[in-house]
Amino acid sequence: MATLDRICYVVGAMSLSLALRPFPAPGDYVIAADRGYDSLMAYGVTPDLVVGDFDSLGYTPNHPNVTRLPAEKDDTDMVYALRKGLELGYRRFVLLGGVGGRLEHTLGNLQLLDWLTTQGAVGFLAGEKTVATALRNGSITFPASMSGYLSVFCNSGTAEGVTLSNLKYPLDRYTMTGTFPVGVSNEFLNAEATVSVEQGSLILIWEDQGDFYTQLPKLWPQVSAAAE
Repeated sequence: MATLDRICYVVGAMSLSLALRPFPAPGDYVIAADRGYDSLMAYGVTPDLVVGDFDSLGYTPNHPNVTRLPAEKDDTDMVYALRKGLELGYRRFVLLGGVGGRLEHTLGNLQLLDWLTTQGAVGFLAGEKTVATALRNGSITFPASMSGYLSVFCNSGTAEGVTLSNLKYPLDRYTMTGTFPVGVSNEFLNAEATVSVEQGSLILIWEDQGDFYTQLPKLWPQVSAAAE
């Protein structure tokens, strides 16, 4: 499907910096989730679809493609937007406006990164000078140009065969659990670094040095291969 190598951007209600505003290419798709509509319009980016119960936005946008959701529902506005992107055939997602604000929403969005891996998709959550992604039964290689901190967490239960290579604190086929943060605050070493897990799910969180969109094309292939 043509959309497999295109990006679906989902912009939530939390703050969106100018540097992280999406630059959709032909074939990409932009979904505003509730107050994400205001953030996009403030930076001159018109979404393809607007969804939400609009409790945080405070009004229903004047947009040709709006889906109004009930206030009481099982799925958050972000979940609905991701489901819609999957339905349209997208398997690469960038989640913006999903970090900060209410802690429960940030934690929920981190969980959604893992959920995307169960749908044969991959997502990156960026905001507040932080980037996160999920890795399930696979590996990801970071380019040598990456710098700063990288934290690796077991998402839940047990992650077996966790290997961290070319990082300040390496691991070799380590069994990581979701009850102890042994992987917090590792560091890049100006060399290609690889994180792999044989069985289980990891959440990876690193510092955004202002080059998120520059690094992103180098990160898609490895994570996508692990998700398929």
